[in-house]
Amino acid sequence: MPERTSTRAGRQIRLRREQRGLSAAELARRAGLSKATLSGLESGTGNPTIDTLEAIALALALSLTDLLSPEAPDTVHVLATAIDGDIQCELLVRVRGTHALESWRLRIPRHTSFSGVPHASGTIEQLFIAFGAVRAELEDAAYDLAAGDLLSFAADVPHAYITADEPVDIHVLLATPSR
Repeated sequence: MPERTSTRAGRQIRLRREQRGLSAAELARRAGLSKATLSGLESGTGNPTIDTLEAIALALALSLTDLLSPEAPDTVHVLATAIDGDIQCELLVRVRGTHALESWRLRIPRHTSFSGVPHASGTIEQLFIAFGAVRAELEDAAYDLAAGDLLSFAADVPHAYITADEPVDIHVLLATPSR
């Protein structure tokens, strides 16, 4: 019989909490849950809603999928997703451990704006422009980048990438620290 998703999520919650050196009480507080609810989830006896799992993922500075995926250290993923029509995002690799490190490839067509959502506090985003040119707009600055340029910034603020007359191919590295 396959393992229940709630059991797998509970194991991931406990693992990530312990990796960050958080007590159950502290994680429950950060996620806005009771300690009894968190304990039930970690033991695999709870039946969490998506909203509850999302609150825990945010408190742990993880993506929701990190709580739902089976453990597979250093697993390579390729996940092509269309966003806003023609924009493609591919998750190339995710390295799990005491922090999250993700490598993405963004392919954005010409005359397109792509808005990045603010990431967890302390997340660093690095853009390497492989092809084309893009304007990276951050909360307090804007940068015009061309092929071969590298930009690193604190990604816990709203940011956007805007292309002009040619498409752009960007390698994005996200590093989210442990809590």
